[in-house]
Amino acid sequence: MSFDAHRCPNGHVTYPGHTLCPECGEKQTETIDLADRTAEVVTWTTSMATPPGVREPNTLAIVEFDVDGQSVRAIGQVTTDDVETGDDVEPVYAEELREPGEGIKEPESQDWDGYRFQPTQ
Repeated sequence: MSFDAHRCPNGHVTYPGHTLCPECGEKQTETIDLADRTAEVVTWTTSMATPPGVREPNTLAIVEFDVDGQSVRAIGQVTTDDVETGDDVEPVYAEELREPGEGIKEPESQDWDGYRFQPTQ
């Protein structure tokens, strides 16, 4: 599974992707897989009151990737509660980010997989 940022012909990179680039309005036509890159934790928090089916406590981080000299930020779960601002992390694939049977929507209508961030040291 890929973890795609998107680029327009003018070189602007965003995550998530958009039909039109928020910087210049051009169509985003290229994808950049962030799954094999490292990022730096910008900030993080731990939620003690999570939605149904989400692990508790649930540590989340905003991370920043450098993509060809451009900053690209993403938010997601962290694999551990032991994370600090400035830590280097890498995306790791998770088949289930939450328990499918616990949500209010039909499990078949949702994607339950995605990426968490794991500290590199």
